[in-house]
Amino acid sequence: MILSFLLIVVGFFGLIFGANWLVDGASSLAKKYNIPDLIIGLTIVAFGTSAPELVVNSVASADGLSDIVLANVIGSNNFNLFIILGIAGLIYPISVQSSMVRKEIPISLLVVLLLLFLANNFYLGGVLEISRWDGIFLLLCFAGFLFYLFKNMKAEHPEEITHTEKSSLKIWTLIALGLTGLIIGGKLVVDNSIGIATDLGISQKIIGLTIIAAGTSLPELLTSVVAALKKNSDIAIGNVIGSNIFNILLVLSVSSLISPIQFSPLFNQDFLIFMGGTAFLMLAMFTGRRKMLDRWEALLLIGFYLSYTIYLVSKEI
Repeated sequence: MILSFLLIVVGFFGLIFGANWLVDGASSLAKKYNIPDLIIGLTIVAFGTSAPELVVNSVASADGLSDIVLANVIGSNNFNLFIILGIAGLIYPISVQSSMVRKEIPISLLVVLLLLFLANNFYLGGVLEISRWDGIFLLLCFAGFLFYLFKNMKAEHPEEITHTEKSSLKIWTLIALGLTGLIIGGKLVVDNSIGIATDLGISQKIIGLTIIAAGTSLPELLTSVVAALKKNSDIAIGNVIGSNIFNILLVLSVSSLISPIQFSPLFNQDFLIFMGGTAFLMLAMFTGRRKMLDRWEALLLIGFYLSYTIYLVSKEI
């Protein structure tokens, strides 16, 4: 148990340094190649911070642990939305571009509606599952999402002459080190958290929705916190929204291709929580004079998530 705690601390250090390197590298890349920070947040940063979910879910799917696979994805998405955006919003009110309010945030809502339909759709055998065919469809949707991002990049963000002091080698070294630190750190935190939680007799669903979800979301948390401290709202929110879309379209699709994911209707409640939180975020963008997540709205997100988590754990106990 002591060794597990020590390894979790080591993992935290890997996550902290990895997040800082990744944000620095991604921001420099945006300036060097005239790519908007929002697009970097929605792609490179989101993919990098979703890597722990992908690794953990691939292993869990290979072992036939469907509850862990589903709980990690929906739990991570809820953690991203309620806790990460909440904390980032408390540090510095997050301003949101009009294009994200009109497009990317609604896309994240449509994606979870799609998953809700696929998961609750009975097949010939009368079994609720996310099949390999569903995985292929989600993967095609993911390719479509990437195509949409790059197609609209130039149209929505006029080209500007930008400069960066970092060389290409240094930029990609920072990104590579950042991703490595995030993946290794995230795996150390999650693996040892699972061991501790299992010893305490907690179910797979609760482990996935809480400890694993929080552990695999630490890269998103630290990346968005660093971005918020640097007052870079585009990366702070782009990282969260992009990661949520990646988790469903990429992480779940890969997991279901490894092994079909058995679905329990008990997860529908968690899907509805995510949908409600996304709808709240959209409404929050239209309150006040500017499109931003204010501190009081961020506090509501955190308060709701903590209350819901306490409710889940109390039911388990």
